[in-house]
Amino acid sequence: MLKASDIKYSYNSTRVFEFPEILCQSGESLLLLGPSGCGKSTWLHLMCGLLKSQNGLIQIQDTDITKLSASAMDLFRAKNIGVVLQKSHFISSLNVLDNLLLFQTLGGAIKNLDFICELLNQLGILGLINQNIQSLSQGELQRLNFARALIHKPKIILADEPTSALDDYHADLIANIMLEHAKSMNASLVIVTHDLRLKKLVNHQVQLS
Repeated sequence: MLKASDIKYSYNSTRVFEFPEILCQSGESLLLLGPSGCGKSTWLHLMCGLLKSQNGLIQIQDTDITKLSASAMDLFRAKNIGVVLQKSHFISSLNVLDNLLLFQTLGGAIKNLDFICELLNQLGILGLINQNIQSLSQGELQRLNFARALIHKPKIILADEPTSALDDYHADLIANIMLEHAKSMNASLVIVTHDLRLKKLVNHQVQLS
């Protein structure tokens, strides 16, 4: 479960982002829509603790993450939150499999090669499992981003423009896999996007202005 209320954030004194109350129960999915510049990515970074909220409540399961120290937040994220960021952040010296195995175990989970292969196969990139990160296209990296977000079976999945670099076929593929896995893991899924193709797939929606 993800609950956020009274959330505000300012990078400087010229503009303050104010966000509506959000509630996404376990097993539910939510689409957070809005144009560029409305603060969608800022909101997601606050929800996963990459930015420190300046006020308000951000509750994930039974934990208010605004009360956690930086080190405690890092561990909590590794155990409980799957994040798909717009930019890929993989270790270039490791191949696809080693990147996923590393991330899978950061929060203390046991290595699960079968689950990794299952995810990569569903995403159509199983053949890349031993490839160097530098050899992947932008679309392949986008799909690998999603595999990494699910690899530790998190309680919360936060996806920032997960379909932006994908054609219609792969956008539908990614969205449906996200929804399927969120439901099967009883996880809360929030997709932050301006991609209106996703509106037909996710029933619960919140508009940012």
